[in-house]
Amino acid sequence: MPDEEVTLTVNGRQITAPKGQLVITAAEQHGVFIPRFCYHPRMKPVGMCRMCIVDIDTGRGPALLPACMIDVAPDMKVDTESATTKKAQDGVLEFLLINHPLDCPVCDKGGECPLQDNAYAYGPGESRFVEEKRHFEKPIPVSDVVFLDRERCILCDRCTRFADEVAGDPLIHFLNRGNETEVNTFPDHPFASYFSGNTVQICPVGALTATPYRFKARPWDLEKVESTCTSCSVGCRVTIEASRNHVLRYQGVDIDPVNWGWLCDKGRFDFEAIDSDERLSEPLLRKPAGAADGTGELIAATWAEAIGFAADAIGKADAGAIGVLGGARLTNEAAYAWVKLAKGIIGTDNVDAQLDDGLPGVAVVGLPQATIDDVCVPGTTVVVIDANVKEELPVLFLRLRDAVINRDVKIVELSSITTGLTSLAAASLRHRPGEAHLAMRALVGEGDAAAVLEGDLEAARALTGAPVVAIVGRSSLGESAGSAVEAAASLLDARPDTSFLMALRRANVRGAIDMGMSPGLLPGRVTLDD
Repeated sequence: MPDEEVTLTVNGRQITAPKGQLVITAAEQHGVFIPRFCYHPRMKPVGMCRMCIVDIDTGRGPALLPACMIDVAPDMKVDTESATTKKAQDGVLEFLLINHPLDCPVCDKGGECPLQDNAYAYGPGESRFVEEKRHFEKPIPVSDVVFLDRERCILCDRCTRFADEVAGDPLIHFLNRGNETEVNTFPDHPFASYFSGNTVQICPVGALTATPYRFKARPWDLEKVESTCTSCSVGCRVTIEASRNHVLRYQGVDIDPVNWGWLCDKGRFDFEAIDSDERLSEPLLRKPAGAADGTGELIAATWAEAIGFAADAIGKADAGAIGVLGGARLTNEAAYAWVKLAKGIIGTDNVDAQLDDGLPGVAVVGLPQATIDDVCVPGTTVVVIDANVKEELPVLFLRLRDAVINRDVKIVELSSITTGLTSLAAASLRHRPGEAHLAMRALVGEGDAAAVLEGDLEAARALTGAPVVAIVGRSSLGESAGSAVEAAASLLDARPDTSFLMALRRANVRGAIDMGMSPGLLPGRVTLDD
């Protein structure tokens, strides 16, 4: 059923918007930008900065109201260009700049700063305040990768809301009161969150900056290319930003089916490995060439020498003695080329895109596939089988956390250990290592309940009466993948409508397996037997 729509007037023009939508969002979707600092579309509004106050007439006469806190209503009149609105916005910016340092020439946010942009577009142009500005020690490290310049902070509550609402790590907060209020971490507790870099990206001023980017470039110096993060298999959308032939930062892109603009710190900062001294930048050959026992010394070689050496070794070897590992971070096209070389030319089926720490390729492509959005559908029950989501797929954890808190999604966790999802799970069942399949049989009512060591089995069974989507992982290298796969098969037998999201550890394992980068498979999910 489509959402009910209401008609309102914005700057003299009639528009329609879904009932319950915020005025600031409805106006923006119809080409009218209302300035803001604290508002963020992925977090709950708080109306703290007052930058978005505009003339709104709800039928009782016009009044200055924050557009980020007011829902659209029938026959509402919104005026974002009235003299009253402009005077109020002037005043807000004048107050914000009383203590904000005018260090734009040395601030990393300069050139992409909402405060800077709003001051130019909506500010008074000059200030009546001539008193000395407030000063703090600057900067102070709140974590290994985030620096805080307190005098720049405008107390918009974005970073603190993200840490509390989105990440569930309330490690950065407002301290003190009144004129002494500041954002900071608690004493002796660093900002040790897996997602701290997001606060740097959403900070509307230069209060929070990232150490790898600090003082390295200006926005207009950067060459930007949109791409996909390769740190894990979530596939977060990012922009890769480089200057002078060096990657300087990644920024999250808000794409609805995947990451909503968020990145984990591993994905955001792992570009520093690109220029690491420990990274191989040229091929190495062990010389003398006959030192297969590893006693020879690794010497830099040309690509022609290295490829020639490899081709000679492959040509002399029996096909069954040759293995090809690759594909986890390659494109599908590159994985296909490797598979064609290995299976079509060399004649070996010893290929894999995983390092024996994932799930069998046949299971990955054979089970009904789910998407991240499927996992977050309101009213769904998510069964997590041996997957440590927060540690291995951090941004998927953020999506699940939002789904549990805001979308009535229930999690049933089957795991041998306590994980980051345990506190969010409606039912958490413990089993012995390697016995996920036995716990699943107990869950679906086909096995011995003694396989579940801890947890409310009856409550978990009741939750699986709703539509079920499963997340399947592998708890550790010490346990066979067979237990998780068998558990998934038992769930599918009991609930044939179940779909599965495979918690693979590396970026493009599924794509590589689709291209045949797995024993027994050919491109297009065709088995060798077929």
